[in-house]
Amino acid sequence: EIISADSMQIYKGLDVGTAKVTPEETRGIPHHGVDILQPDEPFSVADFTALAGALEHEISGRGHLPILVGGTGLYVQSFLYGVRFAAEKTPDGLREQLAAELTQKGPEAMYAAVDPEAAAAIHPNNHVRVLRALEHYRATGKKLSEQKADSLPPEKPYRSLILGLDFPERAQLYRRIDLRVDQMMEQGLLKEVEALKAMGYDRSYVSMQGLGYKELLSYLDGECTLDDAVSQ
Repeated sequence: EIISADSMQIYKGLDVGTAKVTPEETRGIPHHGVDILQPDEPFSVADFTALAGALEHEISGRGHLPILVGGTGLYVQSFLYGVRFAAEKTPDGLREQLAAELTQKGPEAMYAAVDPEAAAAIHPNNHVRVLRALEHYRATGKKLSEQKADSLPPEKPYRSLILGLDFPERAQLYRRIDLRVDQMMEQGLLKEVEALKAMGYDRSYVSMQGLGYKELLSYLDGECTLDDAVSQ
């Protein structure tokens, strides 16, 4: 059984841009952690480790093999290493306030000064992780790099086999990425983003900071051309 570790595929309505698995592609194999939240519902790495831990216990209890799949490395790493998360109450409106600041000032200006060590490990284009790190700092006063160092147990809780894909021909990889973007546009990504925008979802939501969504929202807000958004 599959446990999705993709922080964007948890959201309903974000299908084309997240390359969400289709019912046909599952081939009858259970996929957990997909389509479980509305785009305005918060979901953190702490929520994921709790969910994945419960799913692992349940799946193993049925005598099945849980396979953790997906693109959010922080989720996978935190789960496999058994990172412990302290109870953290985020003030109402903080995430939206930070998202607005991020759009105005840019991720480098906001985050590098707060926690240079964590900033060095997060690409500035990864707005979801930048927002999460800033949110943690504003809510707790502790840097995310400090929290991670303090939260690791002495032993990993799981015995795991990690399989990763290697793509040594980078030029070919970039061609594949370009093709994938073209396919997503043909499959209706722009209509998907238009529908989400019409429902009131803008860049203040973490779900709308996902790759593909924030760029097309910039186009729909008149900030760039469609060609520019697709290129980005």
